[in-house]
Amino acid sequence: MTRIAYVSTDPGIGVFGRKGASVHIRAVVRVLAAAGAQVHLITPRTDGEPPEDLRGVTVHLLPGVAGADRAARERSARDSDAAVAVVLDDLRAAGQLDLVYERYALWGRTATAWAAEHGIRTVLEVNAPLVQEASRHRGLVEVARAERVATDAIGRADAVVCVTDAVADWARAHTHTPERVHTVANGVDTRAITPAEAPVTPADAATFTVGFVGTLKPWHGVDVLLDALALLVRRDPTFRLLLAGHGPQARALADRAVYLGIDHAVEATGSVDPADMPALLHRMDVATAPYPALADFYFSPLKIYEYLAAGLPVVASRIGGLPALLGDGDLGTLVPPGDAEALAEAIVDLRADTARRADLRRRSAASVAVNDWTRVVERILGLVAARTDLPTSGPTDRRAVVESHELV
Repeated sequence: MTRIAYVSTDPGIGVFGRKGASVHIRAVVRVLAAAGAQVHLITPRTDGEPPEDLRGVTVHLLPGVAGADRAARERSARDSDAAVAVVLDDLRAAGQLDLVYERYALWGRTATAWAAEHGIRTVLEVNAPLVQEASRHRGLVEVARAERVATDAIGRADAVVCVTDAVADWARAHTHTPERVHTVANGVDTRAITPAEAPVTPADAATFTVGFVGTLKPWHGVDVLLDALALLVRRDPTFRLLLAGHGPQARALADRAVYLGIDHAVEATGSVDPADMPALLHRMDVATAPYPALADFYFSPLKIYEYLAAGLPVVASRIGGLPALLGDGDLGTLVPPGDAEALAEAIVDLRADTARRADLRRRSAASVAVNDWTRVVERILGLVAARTDLPTSGPTDRRAVVESHELV
């Protein structure tokens, strides 16, 4: 049996929690486990019990991260990451370890260093330029040290997979082997999320629901969405907004809805169990990704893949890689970032055009078939298996990597 260590040392991500990052981790682990691999999940934080289909995954808890100030927390996070080596030593002592798959974290350097020392293949998954992100949004005490960690981890990995080209560019700037850096977009569970069976909502229905899924943070543009809803409700009081998710802006957004006089038209679900997401998507008639104008848009939003898998018409900001993801408008409507009036007009147009919404339901779901998580993980493992110029510890290691590729 193939044995894989999945490492996630980011103290901000509970691997069994409800964040998008948590959903991403479980999706990759689920594919590996469903294919028959023995997966060992190494993390400092779980946020609950594993779902039923991941009960066979062995969880190895690292020391938690704590500290009275930011500098102390950074030191604690480095200590937590260092403990990964002890877990990997134990796994190797118990039998052949075939692959180390790590989700890049701000202080995560131990797993790739350990794997390089022991001749075991590694995948490093990079979802964001974390040094840049942490410096800008959360404050970072040891910036130079964090840059060295990124360089160490990216430089040692056999394959570095990035969710967008912008993230890949950042990763290539941190390594002398840029050919090992690849773009592999996010995925979606197309078996769990499917289009609704009921016909699309008529234009003259008693209510028409606009949806948003995600963490309520400033860079998601939900404030602009509320402004757009205010315009819509003034025109037609049957518009509704369904906000699926929670986050630091929840209170401020609720207050804004009251100020705009549209709180009666807004339903905020709070934190959502991923198992409940398909039903919430089926309640939406149009889904939105109203990102504001951002200098560095490097995201590969899970929400848009979920919207498409659910067959929803999408209205998104024309920013970053979103136009390409939506086929330059063939799979939805693109509007200028931060423009509430354009967002409202696009929603009005989609409501009126039931034929287009029905057509988008059919074509959107088909468009994301290649982004099913199974295919995404297959592409990632294929990058590792295809490399023949890397050091190995012998025929056994090479055979094991091929077996891990054949899992999917």
